[in-house]
Amino acid sequence: MRITRGLHRVWTYVRGAPGTYVWLAVLFVTTVAMHHMSPDFEAEFLRQRSTNIRELSSNPVRVLVSSAMWIDGGRWLPYAVLYSVFHAPAERWLGTARWLAVCAAAHVLATLISEGALLWGIRHGMAPESAVNTLDIGVSYALAGVVAVLAYRIPVPWRAPYAAAVLIVYGVPLVTGRTFTDLGHFTSVLIGFACCPLVRGRARPRNPKETAAVVEG
Repeated sequence: MRITRGLHRVWTYVRGAPGTYVWLAVLFVTTVAMHHMSPDFEAEFLRQRSTNIRELSSNPVRVLVSSAMWIDGGRWLPYAVLYSVFHAPAERWLGTARWLAVCAAAHVLATLISEGALLWGIRHGMAPESAVNTLDIGVSYALAGVVAVLAYRIPVPWRAPYAAAVLIVYGVPLVTGRTFTDLGHFTSVLIGFACCPLVRGRARPRNPKETAAVVEG
């Protein structure tokens, strides 16, 4: 009975975030496929689906979509955990449409801004010409945006520390590493914070102290 109830709770949770788990299922399939590719074939295959400068110049819509269907590094399980911890709660809270809007805004805008910065660096001799073919795939920009927008789900006493922690986690690599992907991640966080209008009308964050008081009363 306990196992049945546990499975029912898991299914209820998954059913409440269909977009998250469909996306995760797609990533599982593509990750398995990637493990069956030879290293040389994989590199060329992913480069054609990468949001690098060359591909964005010729096939922007195709690569912006296809790049979000592959995981850089081929490790699916950590993303299954991250999707369940961040994406699923965000989708259950915002609804699939608004959650998807946050993901799309973070993924697309952060990609364009970071690749634009890289192009500027190439033109000013700060990056090699070969950087136009740099591999840039994955779902981390969308994830960073969702991590940031979840700050509005947290009660006010804890919201500021959470937001500060997010800024530190994504800001430190930008200061120390200063790569275009570090810029992309930090930009995604700012976009997530800027999605404040999308959270209007959603359920008010619960204060744990208030919940405890109700139970005790």
